[in-house]
Amino acid sequence: MISNAIFKINPNASFIIKGTDIDTCQIEWVDGTKEISKADIKAKMLEIAYINKRFVEYPTIADQLDDLYHNGIDGWKATIKTVKDKYPKG
Repeated sequence: MISNAIFKINPNASFIIKGTDIDTCQIEWVDGTKEISKADIKAKMLEIAYINKRFVEYPTIADQLDDLYHNGIDGWKATIKTVKDKYPKG
């Protein structure tokens, strides 16, 4: 998860991580990669986590289209809002 967050911030980053906890790990930045603060990495990890949780719980596109057809835009919005409320941004 730490490396995923780093690559989301800098897709070209080169680094070595020792440890799995962002608060206690050691990150060595190599090949001229500019250091990214642990606070920024942690924030990106939280962003990725809520996106992944939402993705798993959203209905499939086919089900969403069916929801739109049967319940209109307001019904669809209510379905989506349930997931968004369960996993808010930051």
